[in-house]
Amino acid sequence: MLQKNYKRHFILLAIVLLLLFILNISSGSVSIPIKDILNILFANNTSKESWQIIIINFRLPKAITAILVGSGLSVAGLLMQTLFRNPLAGPFVLGISSGASLGVALLILGSSLFGGYFLTNSFSNWSLPIASSLGAFLVLFAVIIAANKIRNTMSILIIGLMFGSLTSAIISVLSYFSEAAQIQQFIFWSFGSLGNLSWPELSIFFIIYIIGIIATIAIVKPLNSFLLGENYAKSLGINIKRNRNIILLITSLLTGVITAFAGPIAFVGLAVPHVARMLFTTSNHKILIPAVLIIGAIVMLICDTIAQLPTSEFTLPINAITSLFGAPIVIWLLIRKKKLFV
Repeated sequence: MLQKNYKRHFILLAIVLLLLFILNISSGSVSIPIKDILNILFANNTSKESWQIIIINFRLPKAITAILVGSGLSVAGLLMQTLFRNPLAGPFVLGISSGASLGVALLILGSSLFGGYFLTNSFSNWSLPIASSLGAFLVLFAVIIAANKIRNTMSILIIGLMFGSLTSAIISVLSYFSEAAQIQQFIFWSFGSLGNLSWPELSIFFIIYIIGIIATIAIVKPLNSFLLGENYAKSLGINIKRNRNIILLITSLLTGVITAFAGPIAFVGLAVPHVARMLFTTSNHKILIPAVLIIGAIVMLICDTIAQLPTSEFTLPINAITSLFGAPIVIWLLIRKKKLFV
């Protein structure tokens, strides 16, 4: 009976996701009838060519990006909360996002010192993702080395937070010596954006995302065992060190690629796993992983639709909308129940 309830939950969430996907594509400064949107998506036919360009080249990639970002961050957040057994752990606790921000800061704010202007002109739209990826990779490398040197999992959490503080300090120093235009450009990047990806960029994003999700599904058993502590996991024959490194790699891969292509998106990875546990009342990762994938995508589509300010040509920073959505949920959950893990 419980399994049937889960199936109903997933069917309902899938329907909501589909409806929000259509709603998201229909939202924007240019009003396009739903009938024409469906014709463009499924029949490749429309009464206006300009509408087809808007849907195919702009709104559809943005909606897909929202789904990938929301679901990817939610899975990364679930992995971190499981590994550290900490309800307030999120995808950014390892400092990966801070490393990505440092890479972008060196490109934008340190252009006069490190040749960032030349790099920007050389790679065009690829410069920010490349700089962000390099920064994330360097922090990942440092975290993995630290993880292999120590046995205490909580120490890895502290090391990640320290890397985040260190990179933030470097960014502050770079900002102090930068021009106003450079600081403004970096701030705009830090707001996050879902609408800047072309189809080639989205394809690379999707491939890395799929690798991360498949790897997550492959370690469902170790994830469930980690919930009861490392000693229990050892008693089941789980290789703690190897699986811990795998979890760190998957989280870093998902967080790094999302930050590289969409910027730092706050609170989604922290809040969605708690929402999934509340709706499904389980800690079984066979249920939670698909649940956070769908709920994360739904949340991100809702936030992006709100950020678009319907009938307006302006778009609010997506990072601000996700924080406005996520922070109250976390506060409410903490007040509502003392135990966040089922």
